[in-house]
Amino acid sequence: MDRILNLYDGLYRQYGPQRWWPGETQYEIVIGAVLTQNTAWSNVEKAINNLKSAKALDPNTIIGMHEDRLKALIRPSGFYNQKAERLRLITDWYSENSGNAGSMDRMELRNQLLEIKGIGRETADSIALYGFNKPIFVVDAYTRRFCSHYNLLDKGDYDDYRLLFEDAIGLKAKVFNEYHALIVAWGKENK
Repeated sequence: MDRILNLYDGLYRQYGPQRWWPGETQYEIVIGAVLTQNTAWSNVEKAINNLKSAKALDPNTIIGMHEDRLKALIRPSGFYNQKAERLRLITDWYSENSGNAGSMDRMELRNQLLEIKGIGRETADSIALYGFNKPIFVVDAYTRRFCSHYNLLDKGDYDDYRLLFEDAIGLKAKVFNEYHALIVAWGKENK
């Protein structure tokens, strides 16, 4: 367990603070988490910029927007047919729950998000951590590669990786946020 904390310290010294997740509002972070599914962040930024330019980065606007218009705006993020549907579903949830989501238990929030069609564990955890500051460690391909590289865990389920970090660090959203961002920086450098 100390090894995980020592690795964090080493990454932090090497890469410095990452200041993640990019987003000016909580809703933008939620939308970004959905748009980043199966695509590079640079493409997500294009889609978010399209939404901003159209003054459409707002729950009421997304809900009321014609589907073809929404698909055109988010097209750079890929899979725009699926993502348009998912954006509407997460926006419905957000409109109904954002006011009380901050007071929810972290796993209650996670479970609610997982009930939304098209929202898997990585997306739900990203929304919970980055959007609502809930201490849930986000696991992605970089995390799995990092764990394998440092012989922390070679094979396991998503939650095996998540619990490895949560058990070693404790439930600290700020550290989880920074650690995941540092792992991504490491992963991009160590392809």
